Amino acid sequence: MSEVPEGVDVVSRARGAPRPTATMTLTRDGPEGVEVLLGLRAKTMRAFPNYWAFPGGGVSSVDRAAVEAIPALAGPEAASIACIMREMSEELGLLPSGAGAVALEPTARLAIVKDKKQWLPLALEGAFPVERTHIQTLSHRITPPFGPVQFDNAFLHLHLGDWTNVPDIDLEPQTEFTEVMWAKPVDILVRWKAHEIKVAPPVVTLLMEIERTLERCERDMNKAASDIAERLPGRRSILFAHGVEVVPIKTATLPPADHTNCYLVGDPDGDFVLVDPAVRMREDMEALATAVDRHRGDLIAVLFTHSHSDHLADMSLLKEAFDVPVWGSEYTARSVPCERILTDGEQLRLGEQTWTVLITPGHHPGHVCLFSDAGLVAGDMVAGIGTILIPPHTGDMNEYIEQLERLKALKPHLVFPSHGPVIAIPDRLIEYYITHRMARHDRVLDAVREGVSHLQDIAAHAYADTPDAHPGLAVDQTLSHLLAHQKAGNVKQLKAEWQMVE
Repeated sequence: MSEVPEGVDVVSRARGAPRPTATMTLTRDGPEGVEVLLGLRAKTMRAFPNYWAFPGGGVSSVDRAAVEAIPALAGPEAASIACIMREMSEELGLLPSGAGAVALEPTARLAIVKDKKQWLPLALEGAFPVERTHIQTLSHRITPPFGPVQFDNAFLHLHLGDWTNVPDIDLEPQTEFTEVMWAKPVDILVRWKAHEIKVAPPVVTLLMEIERTLERCERDMNKAASDIAERLPGRRSILFAHGVEVVPIKTATLPPADHTNCYLVGDPDGDFVLVDPAVRMREDMEALATAVDRHRGDLIAVLFTHSHSDHLADMSLLKEAFDVPVWGSEYTARSVPCERILTDGEQLRLGEQTWTVLITPGHHPGHVCLFSDAGLVAGDMVAGIGTILIPPHTGDMNEYIEQLERLKALKPHLVFPSHGPVIAIPDRLIEYYITHRMARHDRVLDAVREGVSHLQDIAAHAYADTPDAHPGLAVDQTLSHLLAHQKAGNVKQLKAEWQMVE
């Protein structure tokens, strides 16, 4: 984002209780060991598109009604278990049965795919079994505060026994998954660490927990699941990629965001840096210190992407916890003392990982991004929630768009923004940013060409297609476009009026 312009109020958003969701970890005894089922989410999905994830979804009124109507669902996590049975019916065409699973009759499945409300009447008719005996709860995790809504997810588990007894999965009727795979947890993690596949962050940490527990339990999944279910481990790390862990920090940034992402970037077993540890409250500092202590590597520096206030820390508070050098660009060093000045193109060797420094002005002078095979630590070049502002007097719209083109050409595996969740399909989002800003750029110039001369009137013309835009932000960003056009020699300012250059 950026510093909030004058006249724009920053209000804290009260979040309601987290919404309940449920996912199912299905395992089986494969020919070479325990395997887990993951599905590749379609690129059209809002959450984690093109990611490998567990089947599941949100607990609905259908699921709560099922708990009331079906005695077999009674017990702990009843609504979550009803939810996951319905989701398995739709997404996989499978249902729990005894110590395994059975395939759903195609007509019943198609009815549920068309209308999830059909699950309950079909269940009451006995169209399929409703058995919860062997389902266990492995963990509960509340999603990070990246957006206005949080989710409380129940990670459920069902072991299906020998792989030869597990029904085939037909994806044809549904649209959430484009493919599924059965694989050993360790093999999935190896591919994830090599950035070959994208795996949803909570799935990664649960697979790590399963693999660790299997080692202690003689590779017996039933024993491992009982061990995990007894401990109910909570969230420890939020791993956006191998070598990229995030800790959200409460900040006064531009709504709807109200956190800035601090990243632990570097080798999990070697050197790493803290990027944008914008701590101003002791509670956040302690949470960050806990994450650093948990990390197996060595913290060697604090790095600031730029000097907007929602990215900088209370340095005296920060130094209490982390007595390490500060790195930043030459421009950032004007606001906070930096022991190392970063330059465009230099390589940061962090254990076994190498990250390239990119100086990407436009949003702010001296703005820094970091790039590697894992993806792009993007600072405020793009956002996972909300928008990016280009401040009129320290930003530069022309440079910003040029730098977006540069980032797009890198084809990053993932993008790790300063605000909001990880960006799963970077090329699509960056292209949207470029197209959107260029269209607005043209509308501002068109307004002046048509004789609209006062800033507020030009803003009204340029934002006519966005009636919900905050008036103050619209004027602020219109001025940024005008200054960029002025720099390019397209317009000129005479007192309070803007005119085309003849």
